[in-house]
Amino acid sequence: MIITKTPFRMSFFGGGTDMESFFRVHEGAVISTTFDKYCYVNVRHLPPFFDYSTELSYSKTERVASIDAIQHPAIRNAMKMLDMHNIRLTYEADLPARSGLGTSSSFAVGMLNAFYALKGKYADKKKLADEAIYLERILCEEAGGWQDQIAASYGGFNRINFHKDGTYDVLPIIISPERKAKLDQNLMMFFTGFTRFSSKIQKTNAASPEKREAKEKRLLEMLALVDDAESVLTNNERDLDDFGRNLDHTWKLKRQTGSAVSTSNIDEIYKRGIEAGALGGKLLGAGGGGFFVFYVQPEKREALKAAMRDLLYVPFHFEDGGSRVLYYSPEDYEVKGKA
Repeated sequence: MIITKTPFRMSFFGGGTDMESFFRVHEGAVISTTFDKYCYVNVRHLPPFFDYSTELSYSKTERVASIDAIQHPAIRNAMKMLDMHNIRLTYEADLPARSGLGTSSSFAVGMLNAFYALKGKYADKKKLADEAIYLERILCEEAGGWQDQIAASYGGFNRINFHKDGTYDVLPIIISPERKAKLDQNLMMFFTGFTRFSSKIQKTNAASPEKREAKEKRLLEMLALVDDAESVLTNNERDLDDFGRNLDHTWKLKRQTGSAVSTSNIDEIYKRGIEAGALGGKLLGAGGGGFFVFYVQPEKREALKAAMRDLLYVPFHFEDGGSRVLYYSPEDYEVKGKA
C-alpha cells in the first residue's frame, strides 16, 4: 500500500504566462507557493476476489472490469501510461476541487508518485512535474498552463521561469524568515463557494471576443510585475506592503484577459475587501470562482473578516515539501491478468 501527500498551491503573479501558447513566443514566469492544505492518494493492488479489476473512490465510486471503462480521464490515462493494473485508488483532500488551487494537478502529481512507488520505482520532482503536464495537457487534452504541476511536485515558495524552447527553471525565492513570516501573517484566504472547471474557463477566455493583441499586452504587463514582486520579497529595503499593492495591480490586469475571469459577485467581494482595508488581492486560478486571497495589514485583519463574514475563512501557512510518499508498504503481488 502507498499513500502520497501532495500540497495545493496559490499563484500570486504571472498566471497566464505559463500557457505554452504564450511562453513559446515571449517566455513566461510565475511566483507561487504551496501551503499546508493537501490531497492524499492511497493506492494498492486490488485483491483478486471481485468481478471488477479496478476500484476508484474520489467524488464518486467506480468499479470497472476494464481500464477503458474508467470515467475519470486522468486516472484512466495515467494507468495506461504507466501500465498499471488491478488497482484500488482512494482520493481525499483538505479543500474542494475546482476551486483555483491547482487541485487537479496536485492529484495528478500525487497519483503518479503513488503509482511509481507501487511499482517500486523512485520518480524525482522534475519527472513527476513533466509527466503530470503530459498527462493533463496532452493525454487528457485539458486546457491550461504548466505552473500547477510544477508547484505541486517541487513545493515551496518559488519563481518558475518558462522558456521558448519548452524548458523551465524552478528558483526558490530566498526570503528572510522574519519577512516570510510577516507575509504569511498578512495573507488571508476566503472561499467564495463557487467552483468551476479551470479547463472550461481557459477555453472560454481563449474564445472570448477580446482582441488577441490586447490580451497579449495585459499578459506582458503581468509578466513584468513578476520581477518587481520578487524584488519586494527579497529586498529588505522594500516595503513588504508593496506586495499587496502589486496583487491589486495584477488582479486588475487579469480581469481584462478574458470574459470568464470575473463576475459581478466576484467584483463585489473584491470591492468589499478593499473597502475593509486590504491593500490588494486576487482570485486564485483561472477565474470564475473558488478562493480569494487578500493582503491585509495586521490591524485590518478583523475588519476584513467582518466584511467577508458570509464567506468561509481558511487559515493557512506556507509549506516547502512538495509531493511525498507518506506511507510505503511493499506488496507481494503478481498480476494475474491484465484488464
